[in-house]
Amino acid sequence: MRHVRVRGPRGAEHGVVEDGVVVLGGGERIEPLDLETLALPEPWELLLPVEPPEVWCAGVTYERSRDARVGESAAKDVYELVYDAERPELFLKDAGLRRTVGPGAAVGVRADSAWNVPEPEIGLVLGERGTVVGYTVGNDVSSREIEGANPLYLPQAKVYAGACALGPAVLVTDEADPEFAIELRITDAGGAELFQGETSTARMKRGFRELAGWLARDNPVPAGSVLLTGTGLVPADDFTLEPGHTVEIRVPGIGTLVNTVVVATDLLERST
Repeated sequence: MRHVRVRGPRGAEHGVVEDGVVVLGGGERIEPLDLETLALPEPWELLLPVEPPEVWCAGVTYERSRDARVGESAAKDVYELVYDAERPELFLKDAGLRRTVGPGAAVGVRADSAWNVPEPEIGLVLGERGTVVGYTVGNDVSSREIEGANPLYLPQAKVYAGACALGPAVLVTDEADPEFAIELRITDAGGAELFQGETSTARMKRGFRELAGWLARDNPVPAGSVLLTGTGLVPADDFTLEPGHTVEIRVPGIGTLVNTVVVATDLLERST
């Protein structure tokens, strides 16, 4: 079952997607304008499907991601070693929802980087002690230029205004180890397609529960947090995200996360 959060005349409410409509807790039914993005008619607004107190990321979980980061980095052995190691790469992406946006909102790219990319990923919604209670779609927007210059610059490459997007829904399933197809499409301001690609979580080197287990080791991750599980889709090295682009990440069974792109500095100015 897919769970969503919406805002309407009564404020924020929880809903579930059943038979092509969003059913709110009181029984009210809203027909989405689009079943993939779950965009809603006015006066309803689709919100982040979960409000994670923390967002974490796992890196180098696909061979394609390892190859891309080896190619961009001056310290190639770092990424080759972590791909084959028992311990995964894990890092904090956000806390307190200061850098995470929902469906339809704008993600940011750093003004001090000339090479920025989306990273489409499956997000694990975590319960107590790292249990996996749901799945969502995530975009771990990153500066490949900054990270490639030095791995110690990872926080600056990954953590800034609008660097993360989640949505449009959280899938709750009894399936122990679900596999997901992930499709990425990027268009320019005029709607022309700039990039299209797809992958599958079947290509991951590490499983969802393995990654969540490592995150919870000696680490008091609060329930409701999200762990993004790495990307297997990397645009060519001559591509960079620019303001005006639109990023669409489609995961059948969950939905399509759509976000426009702006300069992160603009997001900071809007919040002041």
